[in-house]
Amino acid sequence: MEKNVKSIATINPLSDLISDDIYSLLNSKGLINEKSVRDYSIRKRFQELKAQDISASDAIERIRVDHPYLQFDTIRKIVYQLK
Repeated sequence: MEKNVKSIATINPLSDLISDDIYSLLNSKGLINEKSVRDYSIRKRFQELKAQDISASDAIERIRVDHPYLQFDTIRKIVYQLK
């Protein structure tokens, strides 16, 4: 059971950018900004939903299911912020 907890904790949300080993190393050193990773994941999910011809407001509502602690406007700001 302890093995499953560890594997869940080491999931790499940036796997399209960096390897799992590098993510684990950076995370173990406290060098991962969790808010930035969350925002990146939200923007990525938004683009995936838009590619499926889902409206922006529906995409944001679907993202809110995974992040219920965020307001609609907060997610809107995240997905539309300038890079």
